[in-house]
Amino acid sequence: MSARDEAAPPDSPCLTARQAAAYLHLNEKKLYELANSREIPAARVGGKWLFPRPLLDAWLLEQSHGGVFTDRLVVAGSDDPLLAAAVCALTADLAGDAYVAYSPTGTLLGLELLAHRRANVCAMHWGGAEYSDAQHVALLRTRPGHGHWTLVRIAQREQGVLLRPGLDAAPHETLETLAGFDLRWAMRQAGSGSQHYLASALADRGFRPEDCSVVATAHTEREAAALLARGEADCAPGTRAAAGEFGLDFLSLGWEHFDLALPREIYFRHLFQQLLARLGSAELRRLAVRLGGYDLTPLGRVLALE
Repeated sequence: MSARDEAAPPDSPCLTARQAAAYLHLNEKKLYELANSREIPAARVGGKWLFPRPLLDAWLLEQSHGGVFTDRLVVAGSDDPLLAAAVCALTADLAGDAYVAYSPTGTLLGLELLAHRRANVCAMHWGGAEYSDAQHVALLRTRPGHGHWTLVRIAQREQGVLLRPGLDAAPHETLETLAGFDLRWAMRQAGSGSQHYLASALADRGFRPEDCSVVATAHTEREAAALLARGEADCAPGTRAAAGEFGLDFLSLGWEHFDLALPREIYFRHLFQQLLARLGSAELRRLAVRLGGYDLTPLGRVLALE
């Protein structure tokens, strides 16, 4: 049996510092430096460092792809103006030192990209705040690799219907009248959290999205808002923040949880921690107030998937 096998028993899910150093062919001093700087997945338990073997394997895999672990972060999933602003601000801060990208694909496609390791983080929302904790966990559990994932709460957001400027609001004060009147809807694509929220709200009132007069399908919330701002549609599902960004009117339907799903080892990346810090900065908090429809109280809360 080799020294590496002796130091890292095959049935051990967590390694001590000595075992992890042997497993990675590092000296213990360097390993402690990486652990203390959060550059390697590790947990301090009872004053000692422990290193989960599956996360170390994932870390090694990412290291072999040109340093992806430290210098790149790809965010997919739900569209959100505050998250987009945080990514832009972080990108400007980093200049050419790292790569941060945000591709608003909608919740379900974002989870598929995350499951196939084509994205590092998925922004997601699925249902009202009273249901979404359970629904988010249920969605993650249907994806391969979810056992190594976690959820980080960003905010509560106000979800509803975006309304074209100048639309006579008097007869359109409820979702029932919006669905019943001959108004032009820009719907979101299947798999979008905003479309799911709207479909659930319509079902509660005896309607379906098919009962609405749909003139366009928007693949991002900003695309939907732009259609309304240009007068090419009258209504679209979305958040109060999107309405605020584009100067639209808004019909509130309730609040939802807005979370980031990601592998646990990604949580320890400097870039992800910098993104969380940016979201919590005074500048971004002021933007959240200007846009409206955000409660950032839970920002950064790590949620169990049990």
